[in-house]
Amino acid sequence: MRVLCAFPEAMPSSNSRPPSCLAPVALFLALLLHLFLSSQAGDRRPLPVDRAPGLKEKTLILLDVSTKNPIRTVNENFLSLQLDPSIIHDGWLDFLSSKRLVTLARGLSPAFLRFGGKRTDFLQFQNLRNPAKSRGGPGPDYYLKNYEDEPNNYRTMHGRAVNGSQLGKDYIQLKRLLQPIRIYSRASLYGPNIGRPRKNVIALLDGFMKVAGSTVDAVTWQHCYIDGRVVKVMDFLKTRLLDTLSDQIRKIQKVVNTYTPGKKIWLEGVVTTSAGGTNNLSDSYAAGFLWLNTLGMLAHQGIDVVIRHSFFDHGYNHLVDQNFNPLPDYWLSLLYKRLIGPKVLAVHVAGLQRKPRPGRVIRDKLRIYAHCTNHHNHNYVRGSITLFIINLHRSRKKIKLAGTLRDKLVHQYLLQPYGQEGLKSKSVQLNGQPLVMVDDGTLPELKPRPLRAGRTLVIPPVTMGFYVVKNVNALACRYR
Repeated sequence: MRVLCAFPEAMPSSNSRPPSCLAPVALFLALLLHLFLSSQAGDRRPLPVDRAPGLKEKTLILLDVSTKNPIRTVNENFLSLQLDPSIIHDGWLDFLSSKRLVTLARGLSPAFLRFGGKRTDFLQFQNLRNPAKSRGGPGPDYYLKNYEDEPNNYRTMHGRAVNGSQLGKDYIQLKRLLQPIRIYSRASLYGPNIGRPRKNVIALLDGFMKVAGSTVDAVTWQHCYIDGRVVKVMDFLKTRLLDTLSDQIRKIQKVVNTYTPGKKIWLEGVVTTSAGGTNNLSDSYAAGFLWLNTLGMLAHQGIDVVIRHSFFDHGYNHLVDQNFNPLPDYWLSLLYKRLIGPKVLAVHVAGLQRKPRPGRVIRDKLRIYAHCTNHHNHNYVRGSITLFIINLHRSRKKIKLAGTLRDKLVHQYLLQPYGQEGLKSKSVQLNGQPLVMVDDGTLPELKPRPLRAGRTLVIPPVTMGFYVVKNVNALACRYR
């Protein structure tokens, strides 16, 4: 049965009656629908529906980077390390003779090395030429030992409290005592190394900065994310936990800029979990999400240096374990050192499912940071840009490079867990190849996976990676 009807090219007027042939057409469609539904009465399954072409692109994200000027420039030694003096007390000082450990340490250079921690009271500062000693007054060892870590916890540790003003006066006295000693006359002084900036800690910092803000070369504090006694693997994927650091940075900066605007701020001690860490968690691939986000967030908000506690020691929070084996956070740090330069760039993202508005579509579980590529890396010419991306989603995400990054060659360094343990793995793979030392004196080659120009970046679920966009010729990255 066929129904033919000729439709006029245009209706004569808005009040014109519809063509008379519409009535049989409507009758035919009603009959056809009745027959179709009758034939489907025994099958209630929904019919397959083809998606509109645009729906497949809902996960696609447009990404561009401002290449004219950096928004921040951090220290060349931004990622630095700490050793706890307990290694001396516990008889581990001979680690310096280990070729393997020296090789691992050399891979993370250049860096500051902080020698300090909570177990420093057994150390004594000795200098026979110190005039304060001969007068019978307290020497530098008194101040160095007593205010080594978290003065806000002094009451808990030593039974008496110290306020910010007194702490500031002691720092001034310490600097005065060090200046006559030739080897320390030009030494830098950092402090007060407070703990988490709660209300009482902020009050201590305020008093300290009022008295000694100009005395210290950088203001320091410490941060610990999770109580190591109760940590679970899913804790490392919580965006709310990742964002606790951002609020602390703002609190510290507010006090510092009140008294000494522009003063450098260091995070002088960061660990993922307290209480020495948790086996198979704080030393696993999962802990890397916190660590990489910490590096990105600190640089983006203008913190000059972050010191990782600790490079090597007992427990599970470290980069290298007691058998001198590099843990996942070590390989993450090595990639960061090799690829990331000190200049921080602004990232602009937008989704194709709505009108592009920079910064409005990106979700908390997809975190993207951009820097100029490390100019010491001779595999890339100056002007290249390195992105590092954290995907906490349980689905893959697609990113299309736009603007100045469009149609550029990209080198991918995708870091994933290796082995059956998944997120709890202590081994990692780079672009599908496990990372292991070649021998005690040789680190493995960090081989990228080249991606053709214009290819969409596909970020696997619950992973992190680095992406070098080559030959961008970014003005911000051409010069040191």
